[in-house]
Amino acid sequence: MKGFIDCHCHISAEEFDSDIEDVVDNSKKNGLIALVAVAEHAGEFEKIIQLSKRFPGFVFPCLGIHPVQGIHPEEQRGVTFQVGLDFTPRIVNSETGKEEQRRVLIRQAEIAKQLDLPLNVHSRSAGRPTIHLLKEQGVQKALLHAFDGKPSVAMEGVKAGYFFSIPPSIIRSQQKQKLVQQLPLEHMCLETDSPALGPEKQVRNEPQNIVVAAEYVAKVKGVSLETVMEITKQNALKLFPRLKPFITA
Repeated sequence: MKGFIDCHCHISAEEFDSDIEDVVDNSKKNGLIALVAVAEHAGEFEKIIQLSKRFPGFVFPCLGIHPVQGIHPEEQRGVTFQVGLDFTPRIVNSETGKEEQRRVLIRQAEIAKQLDLPLNVHSRSAGRPTIHLLKEQGVQKALLHAFDGKPSVAMEGVKAGYFFSIPPSIIRSQQKQKLVQQLPLEHMCLETDSPALGPEKQVRNEPQNIVVAAEYVAKVKGVSLETVMEITKQNALKLFPRLKPFITA
């Protein structure tokens, strides 16, 4: 089955509550064949599971907790159970806070290994520490979503066998453009991080915009859009093998 896989989106976000049917329909019309629906907090778990039942074989749950919790910016804080590290200074400004994040990510990695599941990892302002921790813990299957580190750091992840997902915001991000120039296509996936990281700032992003990321990657790598579609799909299936029964060749 030809099509794109959105490896990291927040389809359960309240921004989609009023028109979720249209969002899913538009996704399919624009070539998507699967959405990996990522949680930000435990309160979303049931909602994501229900969405996966509402859109079977298209929406797939990815349950974990984002390291930054809070509704309003002034209320954001570090969480005590997460997938990833977030060392943004306004979120965590002490070694104690960073160590707490490391401790909990280690526990999440242990659970993932026990269940033979991949880690879908947030690593804002913490690219190198995150990759080093994953390697130390023997994590073999990991997706570094919307990676904001240097290409040289990303290449350490490539050597460890990790994948990196590219969002539509690449068209306005020099950092991500430099990242794609160096990353091998064989270690790239696509994501939208909807409703964030869209082509335009402050405009709701949707899974259908995944084609924006794919087209940019194709241009940088000098290959066809179909090649990017196929290789990123195969990479996603390596990461998330439980999708395979729903995505036939």
